[in-house]
Amino acid sequence: MIHKVSRNLYERLREEHADLTTRGRISAAEKIARAREHGDLKENGDYHAAKDEHGHMEGRIRQLESILENVEIVEPPADGSVGFGTIVTVLYDGDDPSMAESYLIGHIEEQCESAEVMSPTSPLGAALLGAKKDDIVTYAAPNGNLKVKIIGIQQQ
Repeated sequence: MIHKVSRNLYERLREEHADLTTRGRISAAEKIARAREHGDLKENGDYHAAKDEHGHMEGRIRQLESILENVEIVEPPADGSVGFGTIVTVLYDGDDPSMAESYLIGHIEEQCESAEVMSPTSPLGAALLGAKKDDIVTYAAPNGNLKVKIIGIQQQ
């Protein structure tokens, strides 16, 4: 599976992977070693907590490796349309303008303080791709078709 990510996300994930595989592994090994010094491992809560933490970290490392090994860096569209890496502000049909919602179209690992992340493969995300400001987009939702008006588009 190819993971489409923004350049910012790619760099952040590479840095996290490098940190976990160096500093993180050293720190986890030190915690486990210190916990072992407390005696009987069967009843040693610190040891079990350190081992659990190490296991979670190794799981995250494997997750990062899976993404980074199968990655495609996608740039936001240059024509001002909605695409991967854009923040789109929409207003649902019938809602007051104060109820507008903003979404960052991108990978689940993306982060944005001002918008919720939305997958470009979700029903609304897919419907928004390629649309421009002031377009009205219809998409299929569980309770029927919904319409949204695009009231703003910006690059992350």
